[in-house]
Amino acid sequence: MTANVDIVRAATRDPALGALVAGAELVVADGMPVVWAGRLAGVAVPERVTGASLVFTLSEAAAREGRSVYLLGGEPGVPEKAAEVLRGRYPGLRVVGTDSPPFGFDSDALLLGEAVAKVVSAKPDLVLVGLGFPKQERVIRELRGLLPAAWYLGCGAGIPMAAGEFKRASGVVQKMGAEWVHRLALEPRRLAKRYLRDDLPFAFRLLAGAVKTRLKGK
Repeated sequence: MTANVDIVRAATRDPALGALVAGAELVVADGMPVVWAGRLAGVAVPERVTGASLVFTLSEAAAREGRSVYLLGGEPGVPEKAAEVLRGRYPGLRVVGTDSPPFGFDSDALLLGEAVAKVVSAKPDLVLVGLGFPKQERVIRELRGLLPAAWYLGCGAGIPMAAGEFKRASGVVQKMGAEWVHRLALEPRRLAKRYLRDDLPFAFRLLAGAVKTRLKGK
């Protein structure tokens, strides 16, 4: 799981979502405020690791080791385009399936069962699930019991990014912790409320709390 500010905020407010995060085998910091808060609190967080980055690094590793990949999520045609990009970038990569489930499928037992069955039938080694938190993690939870040997990554917008639907901010902007500004400029109508009303105030509280934690430990 790649925990950004939005995920951390949601997990601290809802015990069920907190349990969903705790159920992941590996949680990395996706977001500079999360990295900074960890360091301020005295926790050694080495770097930011995003779902968008892991889509490429894990696909590269899969190609190198002869592992298969399944892409789940994105608008119709997007996971197929992402698969084409990844196969072109990493020769030998085996993409054994792609799927763009309809909106709300996770609330319909029949549609959810169909999506899960497609993944299980393909038997991939790595499943990239780009449905947004917490939907993607809930779908992963369904899949883990049926394909326990597979790896799962909740990659958020990683699939459309891989498909070239939109570009990430420059490396300098990422290191400054301002990639959210870049994303907001690309999708203002969808992200303005989340980023400006919810996440930004929480990020400041998170950093302030980290400082207090550090001071109490001295």
